[in-house]
Amino acid sequence: MRILLVLAHPLEDSFAAAVAKTAKETLVAGGHQVDLLDLYREGFDPRLSEAERRGYFDQPYDTAGVADIVARLQAADGLILVFPQWWFNFPAILKGFFDRAFAPGIAFSHDAAGGRIVPKLTNIRLFWALTTTGSPWWIVHFYMGNPVRRLLKRGIAAFCAKQLDFRMLTLHDMDRVSEAGHLAHLARVRAALAAL
Repeated sequence: MRILLVLAHPLEDSFAAAVAKTAKETLVAGGHQVDLLDLYREGFDPRLSEAERRGYFDQPYDTAGVADIVARLQAADGLILVFPQWWFNFPAILKGFFDRAFAPGIAFSHDAAGGRIVPKLTNIRLFWALTTTGSPWWIVHFYMGNPVRRLLKRGIAAFCAKQLDFRMLTLHDMDRVSEAGHLAHLARVRAALAAL
C-alpha cells in the first residue's frame, strides 16, 4: 500500500515527530511505500488564498498552489495523519492542509443539483489519525464529545471517500504521561500499523 504520512508539528524533536518516525519505520518494514509530508519542514502555507476562495465553485478548480501535495494525495492508497490536538482541534497548518488540498475536484465534487457533495478520493482506502491531547480521556469524550474524531470521521473522511478503514489512536493526558507511557503508546502505534 502507498501511504501518505502527514506530520503537523512545528518541533522536530516533538513526540508527534517520534510517532511519525515510528509509523514510517513500521510501515516500510511491512512492505508499504511511505511518502512523508512534513507540513512544517516543507514550508506548507495553510492560508487559503483570495483566488482559491473566489474560484471555489469554478470548474475545474485551480489547485496550482498545492499541485505537488494534490498529486501526492491522489497517488496514495492510504492517509495517516500525525498531529497534536490543540484547543480540542487541529493545528492550524493541518486545517489549512484540508482547506487547500481537499478541494473541489480533488476530494469531492459539487452535486449539480446542489446541496450534496460527491466523494472523489476513491483511491484512499485507509484513513488513520495518530494524535495526542493534553486533556484526560473523560474530558475529550464526555465533556467535549470527541470533536476531532467527529470532524475526521463524519466530516472529512466520509465526505471525501466511501468505505474507508478509519481509525484514530490517541494518547490522552499527554503533558502528564511518563516516559514509560510514551514508549507504551509508540508500541501501540507500532503494533497497529504492523497489522496492516
